[in-house]
Amino acid sequence: QVQLVESGGGLVQPGGSLRLSCAASGLTLDTHSIAWFRQAPGREREGVACVSKIGTTDYADSVKDRFTISRVVANNTVFLQMNSLKPEDTAVYYCAADQSWLLICNMGYKYDYWGQGIQVTVSS
Repeated sequence: QVQLVESGGGLVQPGGSLRLSCAASGLTLDTHSIAWFRQAPGREREGVACVSKIGTTDYADSVKDRFTISRVVANNTVFLQMNSLKPEDTAVYYCAADQSWLLICNMGYKYDYWGQGIQVTVSS
């Protein structure tokens, strides 16, 4: 069974940093794209960042130069380093995975596997 478990969320002040972790089981990062999505109350879910099965990355314009996605293939773990956080970043963050034959990731693609989500709150 595929499982994705997020950790590392919480409350942080504007300008601060958090690192989210996504621990994957039942799949290998060598054959799957992994993406981070987020959703705030009353807003549509949006893609944040993704990493392909060969390690290429993509980011939403709103988080470029502030967030970094990375992975440790041997540990089946994906990270999202979030710096210079803003109140607008407040949301539930989800880790998602999908088997892919492509060499790039795309947050517009359908993702078959999802974690439960973790709260990130940016407030003073």
